[in-house]
Amino acid sequence: MNEPIKKIAVLTSGGDAPGMNAAIRAVVRACTYYRVECVGVYRGYQGLIEGDFETLNARHVSNIISKGGTILKSARSAEFRTEEGRFKAHKHLIENGIGALVLIGGDGTFTGGLKFIEEFNFPLVGIPGTIDNDIYGTDNTIGYDTALNTVVEAIDKIRDTASSHNRLFFVEVMGRDAGFIALNSGIGAGAEEILIPEKNLGLDRLVESLNKSKEKGKTSSIVVVSEGDKIGKNVFELGDYITEHFPNYDIRVSVLGHMQRGGSPSCYDRVLASRLGVAAVEALLDRTTGVMVGITNNKVSTVGLNKAIKMNNDIDPELLKVAEITSI
Repeated sequence: MNEPIKKIAVLTSGGDAPGMNAAIRAVVRACTYYRVECVGVYRGYQGLIEGDFETLNARHVSNIISKGGTILKSARSAEFRTEEGRFKAHKHLIENGIGALVLIGGDGTFTGGLKFIEEFNFPLVGIPGTIDNDIYGTDNTIGYDTALNTVVEAIDKIRDTASSHNRLFFVEVMGRDAGFIALNSGIGAGAEEILIPEKNLGLDRLVESLNKSKEKGKTSSIVVVSEGDKIGKNVFELGDYITEHFPNYDIRVSVLGHMQRGGSPSCYDRVLASRLGVAAVEALLDRTTGVMVGITNNKVSTVGLNKAIKMNNDIDPELLKVAEITSI
């Protein structure tokens, strides 16, 4: 990194998250501000391997801050997991005079970035873009706030029909390995129970809780289930089990699925993405590499990519207590 960086590339990888476009916009405009050329890489690491590049300026990213998804597209790349694939990707970067890379994505994206640093010592910085909020080193990831609002809005509507028909709804939300979406949306939507991977409630406890709700006169209930919860093989199996114990309930299962990824990003996610996009470019220009930029106590911070991948954010025990108390 002795030579000054004259060209920075940016890509999005992994699952899309609302606010990724805002981050792309911030990277491009920060490059313009600091008089550095910016190159967009289409389709993540696969585009890097194929040299699918386009020079971007401030006007290219006009009016994208409000759009969900990612204008640079995202794709899984089995080829990038091979030495040959990474060699091709590095060759395209060098041939195009690109001196540094900004990665927007989650732990899989950062794992690929670490490998790239190990093999080629190529300067890069990560920006956490994932709705699961499961990346260590930042209080919030881009897309998490929007996903929460989407889930709460959906549960509010489900509760209307649950109340009208004395129904028990199991609402599955994303979170294969982390329960942040389920816990926070469950509290925000007033769920009777919240099932998350980090805390195995167990079938007996769930049945006991639903019994208590019925004894207290509740005629309908909402149970928010993180997709990674360990009680049943899946939310439908869990619904079948509860049907056996509560024959008077009309059981319904609703899987919110990929609707949680879409939609216009919230103001919070737009601001977060803008701050982190600028911070990523500034870090690279300051000769900082191998880190992820995040937000800690409302201040921009950095953490090594290896820590961001290997370490976990813990569920706040206060939130678990709040969920228990407010579900009475």
